[in-house]
Amino acid sequence: MRRIFLPWAVSALFLLGRVMASEEKELGEALQLQIINFNFETVKVTWNASEYSGTNLTFLLKLSGNEAYRPCSKYTLQQGYTAGCLLEVEKDAVLHFSIRNGTQPLLSKSLWISNYLKPRSLSDLSFQWHQGAVTVTCSDLWYKGLVYEIQHKSTFDTEWQSKEAKTCNVTLDSLDAEKCYFFRARVKTLESSYGSDTYPSDWSEVIHQQRGKLTDLCRENSLFPNFILVAGLVTFLIVSLLLLPLWKLRRVKKVLMPSVPDPRFTFSGLFESHQGNFQEWIKDTQNVAHLNKMEDGEQESIPEEAVVVQLAEMPVTAVTSPVYRQTEEEEATGEPGQLPRQPPQDGEVVSLGDFTFVTSDNSYVRF
Repeated sequence: MRRIFLPWAVSALFLLGRVMASEEKELGEALQLQIINFNFETVKVTWNASEYSGTNLTFLLKLSGNEAYRPCSKYTLQQGYTAGCLLEVEKDAVLHFSIRNGTQPLLSKSLWISNYLKPRSLSDLSFQWHQGAVTVTCSDLWYKGLVYEIQHKSTFDTEWQSKEAKTCNVTLDSLDAEKCYFFRARVKTLESSYGSDTYPSDWSEVIHQQRGKLTDLCRENSLFPNFILVAGLVTFLIVSLLLLPLWKLRRVKKVLMPSVPDPRFTFSGLFESHQGNFQEWIKDTQNVAHLNKMEDGEQESIPEEAVVVQLAEMPVTAVTSPVYRQTEEEEATGEPGQLPRQPPQDGEVVSLGDFTFVTSDNSYVRF
């Protein structure tokens, strides 16, 4: 019986451990962890317990397999509840930790803190200028497997230019000492040494250099006013060149196709009172008498009130013909004329005071 019971007991314990591990994995999936190792000085472990909001979770840790778990001595809080732990370290080590909700373990892990390394920012940069180049140096960090990146740009550049080296001794070529440059630096880790979960350091403070000296007068937007001035002048010239042909085209169009004046402004009342009837308008405005045609040689009587005609001042050219000359000569000699004065049959009669004129297409006769 003892031989039969022991295998079953071992199998039961194995299955129980797997079930507990599975439950712990499911509970741990609800926690989102972030681990940052700040220059092997401080390790920060934070979690986002979305399913445990309003709950103070407990963080237990140890840095050696021989130690016993101890509670976190410095928690970070979020909305008054535990959301992370800060612990002091001195070198690379394996961090064993367990996150629990009371006595119920939610997540347990063991990992190297170097896999989450973030180097410190550089702050002691120095510059040595020589023949159109500058060498940037600083103190190397005490651990290896790092890459030092130096970036620079001038006031004429829009993007940073980078150069990397395994030590903080980087030479930048093709620089003009008369220009003002911006410099900054940071440290990155080699993936072959620390893995892919590390972080680059923060950028150092931007340093301004001109003629080999530090300066505070270098401004990234120093050319901005000049750019605005040049851009404004170019825009003005382009607009002027575009409007000049249009102006010339308008003048040519005005010469070739002059505008026709509106008659309603010249002939007042022509369209308002007479609906464009010029004959009616001229009778009303110029006091022109009614013109009647002669029928059967008889002349209709025309009232004197309507015989006034205002004539424009125009040079009068005497119209002479053989018939008129003969009539005048007869009047002068007192001899009767051979032909009686007969008004033209197809003329129009116009009376001016005591005078009567019969007009035709190209002449007029007074009676």
